[in-house]
Amino acid sequence: MTMHPALSPERTSASQSGGVRDWFALALLMFPVLLVAVDNTALTFALPAIARSLDPTGVQLLWVVDAYALVLAGLLVAMGSLGDRIGRRRLLLVGISGFAAVSAASAFAPSAEWLIAGRAALGFFGAMLMPSTLSLIRNIFREPGRRRLAVAIWAAGFSGGAALGPIFGGWLVERFWWGAVLLVAVPIMLPPLVLGRFLIPESKDPNPGKVDLASVALSMLTMAPVVYGIKELATHGPGVTPLGVLAFGLAMGLVFVRRQQTLAAPMVDASPLPGRSPLLDMSLFRNRVFSTAITANILALFSYNGFILFLAQHLQLLEGMSPSESGTAMLPALTATVVAGLLVVPLVRKVRPGLVVAAGLALSAAGYGIVAFGNHDAGPTALLAALLILALGVGSAETISNDLILGAVPAEKAGAAAAISETGYEVGSLLGTAILGSILTASYQQHLALPEAVAQTAPAASADQARETLAGAMEIAGSLPAPLAEGLTAAARAAFDSGVHITAAIALVLMTAASVLAAVVLRRIPRAR
Repeated sequence: MTMHPALSPERTSASQSGGVRDWFALALLMFPVLLVAVDNTALTFALPAIARSLDPTGVQLLWVVDAYALVLAGLLVAMGSLGDRIGRRRLLLVGISGFAAVSAASAFAPSAEWLIAGRAALGFFGAMLMPSTLSLIRNIFREPGRRRLAVAIWAAGFSGGAALGPIFGGWLVERFWWGAVLLVAVPIMLPPLVLGRFLIPESKDPNPGKVDLASVALSMLTMAPVVYGIKELATHGPGVTPLGVLAFGLAMGLVFVRRQQTLAAPMVDASPLPGRSPLLDMSLFRNRVFSTAITANILALFSYNGFILFLAQHLQLLEGMSPSESGTAMLPALTATVVAGLLVVPLVRKVRPGLVVAAGLALSAAGYGIVAFGNHDAGPTALLAALLILALGVGSAETISNDLILGAVPAEKAGAAAAISETGYEVGSLLGTAILGSILTASYQQHLALPEAVAQTAPAASADQARETLAGAMEIAGSLPAPLAEGLTAAARAAFDSGVHITAAIALVLMTAASVLAAVVLRRIPRAR
């Protein structure tokens, strides 16, 4: 039987005996991976503090999270192609320097608009980091068994950073201020910046082409309007503006796909030199295994980030936990993601990888099932148990689906493949916060019924603030007499929980469908050797 490329032996003239140096290089590559994961989850746990400090609207608060992922997702493929052309290590070091500098500047943002702009700039430099790390791993570890373990460690780095972010970030917020979670980038980036030139081998495509700027622009013109349209639809309902913006984004997406199909070398110069092969091969998406692995990436991160977004608010604002306490409460589940990602590496030698991916997505569905049909008034235990189940599913599904993606392309095209895989990560994260977060915010605003006594007592501006976000309601409750505060808190809890049930039910349906799809499409991929 012919093995799937991602799980079969490879022939290469490159040395496979890098030994200790290879693992040192991998260790350095984990620093930017950890940084991105720490940055995302730590910032999520800092959102209540940001809301109190900068007083953003509900939509602005979501954009603080989404601006980064939006820009990053739009540029990942282009940056992956650029790394193939100029050198992946070189691009990585440029991204590290820029990310650290912008993080420091964003830490002192005086307004929500400043912070959103800073997060967008971080997305620009972040797009240089992630394809570079994964494509360098693909070229350092060319033997499938070692590569699979390296990819598992890479995925565990994301999960480990997600686990560290809430605790470390919460500790910083409590002892300093919310901007300290962004300043963490500076010390984390120093080791790879200092040692990267000596321990990380350079690699590039021997026959690269120029980046096609029109395709880059089209990818951005697709992502930004689609996300904005989704946010507006979820928050304000159907209207001419959100529907028109959404239609424009979808139209640009179709133009982008058509352009990639007609270019001699997608995402590179339209007139490549003879012998240059495509950096973004759209025909890959006609491969059912490849497309299903990408779908698994997107939906797993969709569920994971959407869950963490509302759970962080629930633990801090409704359960009264501090940022570090809520992060510590989530640590077992987030650590389980790391453990699951490492355990599935030997598991796929005994169990078909498609079943592992399907089982992981099914666990994610089960986690959301607990949230959709559970009672949230009895403390955080059930929600934390649901996160544990979901984390086990995400860790196992992500590791194997990424290995399937990477193994499907030759090593010299690893930058583009890594970029596609990373785009799946970021699109999933982006949609998780954009769609589920917007639905949650809209549901809260529609279902919040201010007690009559509160509406009559509180100033109009305070009532509007309470209606805007859960954080706003809790802040107003803190300034009211005890009976009024209790009534407002109860009303805000009921409104927030109604949105949680709705978003959990949506995620449950999506995860179940994705699990069935993976079980059907990936069922024939043989076990690893």
